[in-house]
Amino acid sequence: MGVEIKESRVPDDEFEEMAAFVHDYLAASVESEDDGGRMRWYPWHSAEYRFNHILNVVDLATQIARAEGADLDVIRVAALFHDVAKLEVDQDVHAEEGARIAREYLRNRGEYPESFIDEVAQSIVDHSYQGDLSNVSLESRCLMEADLLDKVGANGAALMLLRMGYEARTHMDAAKMVDRVLERGRDHAERVRSDTAESIAHQRLKRVKWFREWLEAEVTEMDPEGVTDR
Repeated sequence: MGVEIKESRVPDDEFEEMAAFVHDYLAASVESEDDGGRMRWYPWHSAEYRFNHILNVVDLATQIARAEGADLDVIRVAALFHDVAKLEVDQDVHAEEGARIAREYLRNRGEYPESFIDEVAQSIVDHSYQGDLSNVSLESRCLMEADLLDKVGANGAALMLLRMGYEARTHMDAAKMVDRVLERGRDHAERVRSDTAESIAHQRLKRVKWFREWLEAEVTEMDPEGVTDR
């Protein structure tokens, strides 16, 4: 008996429409703010950064889900909507609000089973859970691992260095800032549970560590003190 090919519940064209909706929703969230958006001085809190983060999480979550045998449709849609409300509401309620927006979209713009909508919404709600990832569904875990991993590695290092300019720091502080990326990355890596996510975290942390060593070797009088290897 051959392997059954499961037809996707979310065709590519519908997924692209969802992505366009999320992008426009984020942009409208910032435009509606009289002061230009919350934390507007930091570009990584802009609609452009938030949407790029979402796309990164979609890619990572898809990679993890394929390796771990999770439901790709649930994960891709949940990843796409997980931060849709991030620029509109407070951090502690953005997951619940994102789930509400996803439910409304899926019910009104497609013929998706209610069970599918429930799974998507639950994964979005779960992604802000701060406890053990073993306590959530496989689909929620894949999304949460992807969300954590986007803060690890080159992306995290670039954002931290960008932050230096906004804090009027000089390049002499770069090593210390990269050390923060390593510390936070190691904390995130300790939370992931799947072999796939652990492997991605290891590779990303190794690259940040190399970058830290380059800075120390090539920038005169760079502070040699930093986090110790673990």
